[in-house]
Amino acid sequence: MEWLNTLLFTDGIAHTILIYSFVIFTGLILGKIRFFGVSLGATFVLFMGILIGHFGFTVNHQTADFIKDFGLILFIFSIGLQVGPAFFSSFKKGGITLNLLAAAIVLLGVLVTVAFYFIFDGKMSMPMLVGVMSGAVTNTPGLGAAQEALRQAYDAGQISEIPQIALGYAVAYPLAVVGIITSIILVRVFFKINLDKESCELEKEDDNSGEKPAIFSIKLTNKALHKKSLHQIKEMVGRSFVVSRMKRDDNYAIPQTDTLLQEEDMLLVVASEIDVEAIVAFLGEKVEIDWKPSDKQLVSRRIVITRSEINGKTLGSLRLRTNYGVNVTRVNRSGIDLLGDTNLALQVGDRVMVVGELDAIKKVEDLLGNALKKLNEPPIITIFLGIFAGILFGSIPLYFPGMPMPVKLGLAGGPLIIAILIGRFGYKMKLITYTTLSANLMIREIGITLFLASVGLASGGQFVETVFTSEGLAWIGIGIAITMIPLLIVGFIGRKFAKLNYFTLMGLMAGSTTDPPALAYSNSVAPNDQPAVAYSTVYPLTMFLRVIAAQLLILIFV
Repeated sequence: MEWLNTLLFTDGIAHTILIYSFVIFTGLILGKIRFFGVSLGATFVLFMGILIGHFGFTVNHQTADFIKDFGLILFIFSIGLQVGPAFFSSFKKGGITLNLLAAAIVLLGVLVTVAFYFIFDGKMSMPMLVGVMSGAVTNTPGLGAAQEALRQAYDAGQISEIPQIALGYAVAYPLAVVGIITSIILVRVFFKINLDKESCELEKEDDNSGEKPAIFSIKLTNKALHKKSLHQIKEMVGRSFVVSRMKRDDNYAIPQTDTLLQEEDMLLVVASEIDVEAIVAFLGEKVEIDWKPSDKQLVSRRIVITRSEINGKTLGSLRLRTNYGVNVTRVNRSGIDLLGDTNLALQVGDRVMVVGELDAIKKVEDLLGNALKKLNEPPIITIFLGIFAGILFGSIPLYFPGMPMPVKLGLAGGPLIIAILIGRFGYKMKLITYTTLSANLMIREIGITLFLASVGLASGGQFVETVFTSEGLAWIGIGIAITMIPLLIVGFIGRKFAKLNYFTLMGLMAGSTTDPPALAYSNSVAPNDQPAVAYSTVYPLTMFLRVIAAQLLILIFV
């Protein structure tokens, strides 16, 4: 049995993989168990890591640090890549409000930390309180920034030794995860929130936003438009719309830009809902027409863009109507329908609704690809190019007046921002950003479980000993206060006064504490991506403020 003893207790590659595998699969199994109707999911991997670490099963420190940081990067990058296309548009839907509320959570957390410093009359050092605060908001970059500030203070002779603030972080972190999720649940209980109702209201908001394409029929009655070309009419209307089909007498056709329209023509129009009223008022009157007979002459089909050569090209540059006699009415991207405007830049993975004759559509299929198997190939080049750029960006020192050390976004903030930018603008650099939902979730779950297992294993050895001392218990109480007081206050304000949808509020609370496990819990509860969108909306600013706050507290109070 010597081989088993060596495998379990001697550091090595097999030992490390064995420990991580055990922690992750047992944590995920136990995470499925529901407590009062709530399951912790991947978060339970953290507690399993603490348990295993407590019993002496450890891994090499440098190896654990690498796995932890790499797992966090994978998790954050996959989120940024997924929500990137919707990130910037989210600012039009209350993004400023979300960031203000997130900043308020950060500020309240700092105020609570300072309050405890004065309550203990300086008997508990500010560096240790900063370590507890970083753990209480699950912010590893903040801890790193504080440690760097302490190192520089030590080199400058301001302090005689560097306190082990990571221990305060480790004690506060596990219960902080529970505290954040508990705060999210308490807001739900206090306001008696019904998740199905919230989902329906969110769908209504999307429907009323005016951004979704609407399909309607118009009878051309404006005599001033008789014998005008479709191109001329579009310029006169001044709104974006697509005429999918036209009926004149008993004949159906797809109008070209130079097609001369006549009074009494029947048009099937696709436009943004916000423009429908203006278009109808200008062209004529809205009517109900059965367009099924047109299917004998014309067909409509969704074509998936799989050719990389099409990535980044505008719809108008393909000249599909001129060259093939077909119309593109809508483009579905990540589950969202977009109007087939000529200026719309196409991306691999887009599903294009094409209307025309069957032979012409087959030619368009050859042009756009429509090879679904190609979509199963994950964009590995884009992922690692993005991680490479993200780490470089996160390592750039940002200097501020009066601060003796630079601020960095770190291994989490840098890759997240780059992933969001690639998800939104990657096509302009001819990068393939499309990943299937299953591939994205696989990368995300692998990343978060590796991260949580690493934190748990690193904390397990000293966790129990530290927790059951008077100082350790004080850290726990302070950490819970720093975690929950700001979240509950801003959660109440966000729901009561800002009228935030609960799914958005979940993402805000998780993002303002830079807490991946809370996001994982929120994603498991929500039937949509709204928590992830809100999380990524506030994460960059929150990460920056957390890093700044940790360093400022060290510089001011040491």
